[in-house]
Amino acid sequence: MHVTVKLFARLREVVGSGQLVREVEEGATLDDLLQDLYTQFPGLRELATRTFVALNHQLAGRDSPLHDGDEVALFPPVSGGVGYVGITDAPLDPATIIRSVIRPDTGAVATFVGSVRNVSCGREVLYLEYEAYEPMASNMLGQIVAEMRARWPRVAEIAIVQRVGRLEVGDVAVVIAVSSTHRDDGCFEACRYAIERLKQIVPIWKKEIGPDGAVWVEGDYLPEEVSP
Repeated sequence: MHVTVKLFARLREVVGSGQLVREVEEGATLDDLLQDLYTQFPGLRELATRTFVALNHQLAGRDSPLHDGDEVALFPPVSGGVGYVGITDAPLDPATIIRSVIRPDTGAVATFVGSVRNVSCGREVLYLEYEAYEPMASNMLGQIVAEMRARWPRVAEIAIVQRVGRLEVGDVAVVIAVSSTHRDDGCFEACRYAIERLKQIVPIWKKEIGPDGAVWVEGDYLPEEVSP
């Protein structure tokens, strides 16, 4: 059986490639594949406790069986795009995204706009590079929307849009907008939940490029900490 392995951010750099094709035996599990990769790339084993594993765009346990043609993704904690929900490499226009959640019966809109700053942890930042595992990222954004609607049923419309690629200082990286009939219908809380959850489970990473080199930024949430 042949399985495609995709790697992102720091893990891609450890291996030297963003994609591998591996041959596995019938009955093999994700853990069998991982042990084989760890043997060939010891640097992956060193990062194992900070590695998420997805099978066909869904987080998966290491005892999950593999099948011919499966796609496995390995990625670190994410750093953290109904109106709009998705990922894009185009510049974001917050006003357009906000308008997408306004309806005749909505009187409140809560928004979060994340932009690129010129300093991080005391280091000067010249620009950022965002990378995403886009098929799974889109699925995870849909999951976040479903979680929000379950928690705040009176929320009207939701937009979550994340930009990827190279972003300069001052560029908008993410826009979240949530509307409701009244301000006390949960739109504030839902908007805050969306950005925090995005940083937990959506496979998007950023690299900070400064005068002294580049640094991958990983989040604080580990694989066992991402249940809603």
